[in-house]
Amino acid sequence: MSRRTLFGGGLAAAGAGAGALAGVEALFHHQQGPVRPAGESIDLSRRHPFYAARTAAPQAGVRTEPQRYCVFMTFDLPSTGTATDLQVLLATWSASIARLQGGDTVGVVEPAHGTGVGGDTGEALDLGPASLTVTLGLGPGVFDGRFGLAGKRPSRLAALPALPSDHLSESLTGGDLSLQACADDPQVAYHAIRDLARIARGRAAVRWTVLGFGRAAAGPHQATPRNLLGFKDGTRNIQSDADYRRWVWAGADEGWMAGGTYQVARKIQMNIEIWDADPVSDQQRVIGRTKTEGSPLSGGTEHTTPDFHATHGGAKAIDPTSHIALAAHEANNGTKILRRSYNYTDGINQYGQLDAGLLFLAYMNDPAHFVALQKKLGASDRLNEYISHIGSAVFAVPPAPKPGAYIGQSLFD
Repeated sequence: MSRRTLFGGGLAAAGAGAGALAGVEALFHHQQGPVRPAGESIDLSRRHPFYAARTAAPQAGVRTEPQRYCVFMTFDLPSTGTATDLQVLLATWSASIARLQGGDTVGVVEPAHGTGVGGDTGEALDLGPASLTVTLGLGPGVFDGRFGLAGKRPSRLAALPALPSDHLSESLTGGDLSLQACADDPQVAYHAIRDLARIARGRAAVRWTVLGFGRAAAGPHQATPRNLLGFKDGTRNIQSDADYRRWVWAGADEGWMAGGTYQVARKIQMNIEIWDADPVSDQQRVIGRTKTEGSPLSGGTEHTTPDFHATHGGAKAIDPTSHIALAAHEANNGTKILRRSYNYTDGINQYGQLDAGLLFLAYMNDPAHFVALQKKLGASDRLNEYISHIGSAVFAVPPAPKPGAYIGQSLFD
């Protein structure tokens, strides 16, 4: 999606689509049952703190229970930029994010002088904080020597290597900075990214962006949502404190990154029409789960641990090349990553087909874990017939700042 498309009303179209969907939900409510899973509610007054109460605490938007909408944007820093320019941007962004997450504007919407330019675009006035979180990442380019930070590069941060099933577009790849804005109101998420992009003008240029909706990974108190293939996504996602410590948070050995994490972003295009024409029985073999309940094909319910040794009619109940068999931590030396993905749609592609898929966002304390998993999936996953990885980037996500500081400040101390 181009910057022109994003800032020229892309969200207005999304809002119109949301209204249409609401009408459809009401129409079929008596047939489909409640649209919202039991136990879930939306409180648009809920706010998440930006500043950390303790040292080495993670930024909001990683372990935060996934909100319903996401706007993800990456930026390039100029080759002629200075360390001071980067410091000013990170400090200004940090102060602005703190205000936005609190439900405030980043500046005056209506200047006292009629000819003045507003400091805030104003489209989120009266909408409330809506559980907004904005998570900031630093790409490998921040440490390439332009800003005198080469010696501060996290040891595990490097551009991702070429991976099987990659069909990457250069315009959807890389970036020096990332912003992930998530909220329970799409206009609140959009407003945050729009104003932060305005603040960056002259210091950073937009590289690529994705508008996400209908979270495709669940938190511990949420029902498992579905991706656009129609299957539940996130059933075995990381939940426990022990797993977060083991697989997500950077340790004390990483210095200024302690308490932070690493973000892998992938834009995965789905061949929707081809998938929809496939018999559901085959779709289930591709995924390794039933479509409605989400239970493993070895039996049980959604949260039953899959039995990858079980057989049925002389064959493995769960195909060894199914998605869940290849991705399971049991088959990957226990490796787990935190998934925080969203569905996306870009309308219709040049062939007149639906252009849609998954904004795959994942967090881990070593991007090599994702690389190992994706090498295996990219080489053998039956799902590869229906998907293409067209966008990719990796970022270091520093810990949250304490009050009076800004994200990444220790880089310049």
